[in-house]
Amino acid sequence: MRGPRRRCYGLPVFLVIGLDCAPPSLVFDRWADHLPHLSAFRARGLWGPLRSTQPPITVPAWAAMTSGRDPGELGLYGFRNRHRSRDYELRVATSADVRVKRVWDRLSESGKRVAALFVPLTSPPTPVRGTMVGCFLGAGDRWAFPPAKQRALEARFGSYRRDVADFRTEELERVLSELDAMREQHFAMARAVLTEDRPDFLMMVEMGPDRLHHAMWQHMDPAHRAYRAGNPWEARARDYYVGLDAEVGRLVAEAGPEATVLVVSDHGARAMHGGVALNEHLRAAGWLALREEPTSPRPLREVVDWSRTRAWAEGGYYARVFLNVRGREPQGVVDPAAVPETLAELERVLGSLDGVRVDCRRPADVYREVRGEPPELMVYLDDLALRALGTVGHGAVRVPTNDEGPDGCNHDWDGVAILTGPGIAPGVLDGASILDVAPTVLEHFGVSHDLPGRSLRR
Repeated sequence: MRGPRRRCYGLPVFLVIGLDCAPPSLVFDRWADHLPHLSAFRARGLWGPLRSTQPPITVPAWAAMTSGRDPGELGLYGFRNRHRSRDYELRVATSADVRVKRVWDRLSESGKRVAALFVPLTSPPTPVRGTMVGCFLGAGDRWAFPPAKQRALEARFGSYRRDVADFRTEELERVLSELDAMREQHFAMARAVLTEDRPDFLMMVEMGPDRLHHAMWQHMDPAHRAYRAGNPWEARARDYYVGLDAEVGRLVAEAGPEATVLVVSDHGARAMHGGVALNEHLRAAGWLALREEPTSPRPLREVVDWSRTRAWAEGGYYARVFLNVRGREPQGVVDPAAVPETLAELERVLGSLDGVRVDCRRPADVYREVRGEPPELMVYLDDLALRALGTVGHGAVRVPTNDEGPDGCNHDWDGVAILTGPGIAPGVLDGASILDVAPTVLEHFGVSHDLPGRSLRR
């Protein structure tokens, strides 16, 4: 049997393996005995929870991890963000929205060969000194750089599987089948790039765990009210993680024993216990008006009367609440001079929700710098146990389900970090932040930086 391949060229590779949404509760605790490779990395390296960004959402979190800048500095507050025109629309973020250098840019400039594979906010792919394969948010025919690499990968591995289709569904067999196929293709591509391109730095992110959690968390987590002990889907979900662990092990074996390996997730997962229709609450308090009474849940923009609306909320894992300011929004009604007292009043209104712990945070109090088009308030509901619903027409403020399809999972504050390799002594990471990942990589290669985080190697 062939042993682990040794790199006989250049420096040993630094390998970052991202497992989107992988939580400490599974990786370090409940399923650790079923994950021999990840557990072995922990035994010989540094490991612990990795604090995510505010908000703990894929787009700002991975962008922060790979740049070392927080979401305020990046101007990224969710999957979708407001445009500079300050209209009422949100648009999906792309790689063009990241206006700072990421680790592969800095390493490319220093002469290193790099590979960035499937990392969120790499679509469309951008030029690097090596290879980039875009993320799940991409569209169209261009998904890799350079174009010749895309043609080679597609010829060898088939059509690129960007994501799992419609993962908020009851079609769990289909979801699991797509998850397995996507995982196998992505890790096969990563092994090919690693062994054939010989990068100094390779980072890949597998979105599969996140999709699994949103489809099946109610079957996986004993803390979820719908969980039933011994249900067959729990074992199937664990089998997915077993396969994921095996793929991680294969990739690390290909990298060789001299490699430095960092396994990370961008945030964790927790049981979601329903939602809060904040726009219904604002409507009842006289802050938001509709042109017509919806008979079923509808997107806010289909029925809102902006000319009589002082504030509105965008839904998601947390809520972004905006004031409708005169001279800023197209049909603004709030006097700009009255914004401070209006905002303070709005915080009191949001805090009056019965039976819900409401945590309102102002971006200027959270971030080192605030760029882009931030909300006036970032609102967390029951410490992420409740999802924020942006739709209207529910007939109630508290809603038992998600408004985007079946989903038992919300994001949680802590992801995971496992760092192993030559010269890294075993130990537990304490107080590790997602902003520490970029400094860890750059300092490993001797690349100077002015980032606020510090190396996980301490």
